[in-house]
Amino acid sequence: MLNNAKGGEPIVVEVEKVADIREYDFRSPKKFTKERIKTLEGIFDNYSRLLSSYLTGLLRLYCKVSLVSTEEQKYFEFNNALPDYVMMGMAELKVQDDEVEDLNLIVQLSNTLTYIMIDRLLGGKGEHMDTGEREFTEIEVSVMENIIRNFMGLMKEPWASYVEIEPTLDAIETNSRVVSTMGHDDTMIICMLEIMIIETKALITICMPAVGLEGIMQKYTTRQTRMGRKIDANRENARRENIFDGVTHTALDIRAVLGEVDVDMLDVLRLQAGDIIPLGKSIDSNIILNVGGKKWFDGKMGVFNNRKAVKIENIFGMEL
Repeated sequence: MLNNAKGGEPIVVEVEKVADIREYDFRSPKKFTKERIKTLEGIFDNYSRLLSSYLTGLLRLYCKVSLVSTEEQKYFEFNNALPDYVMMGMAELKVQDDEVEDLNLIVQLSNTLTYIMIDRLLGGKGEHMDTGEREFTEIEVSVMENIIRNFMGLMKEPWASYVEIEPTLDAIETNSRVVSTMGHDDTMIICMLEIMIIETKALITICMPAVGLEGIMQKYTTRQTRMGRKIDANRENARRENIFDGVTHTALDIRAVLGEVDVDMLDVLRLQAGDIIPLGKSIDSNIILNVGGKKWFDGKMGVFNNRKAVKIENIFGMEL
């Protein structure tokens, strides 16, 4: 390359094609693996179904709730995307385990959903009216407080398979800029649920600190690993016993074959009582025992308890 450069010749460098490259920010590394994200998605998928039933009964309108996304981001990114006035429930998941700290979380309802629910519960048709940026009244806050409290109660069942919790609603906050329960640079897990009501889409966002969730997930993973090994071993033993019981009670056809010979059909038609068919075997040779049509043993023919019997000498079909 240096010689080519001195001679003025262009330097050609072959660059291998690299697969798609994703940027990684080392200042804010991801704390949750894909497996843990999938576990959370399973929890909130179940929560979405419970929420669908609850809202349909509450509003007397068909409501479909589905999980849209589960992602990891900084709290300030989540907070900056919110309007100034928004309905937020400051809640706590009290974990029934002394080794795991309680988990604080935020349940945020989009203003579209809030106004639809208030309109429907106060006698309207459940239509959304754009009222612009304004503060919520005390009556509106009171109505939504009971609903969000019920939202929290529904979380107990989806989490029951992983950890026992007692969800509680601590307070309602309507100004997103004054929330101080979360650190500005704290890493959060954001679960976004989409609600379809009368062809109108609205959102519920659940914001949870990654540090608290990490402790819960670590506890759950350790417990499930131990239980999984025990359960798998028990299931494997039970499966083997069932297979063995089924095999031992299976009926098999065993045939003792003195010999085999090829005979023309014409000779078979001419056979008479007293005719002799030579088998081409010595009288002292072993006879074959077929099990299920396959050769498994051979042995000597004899008498046992005044009945014809075969004494097995060689095994071909299996190893003992």
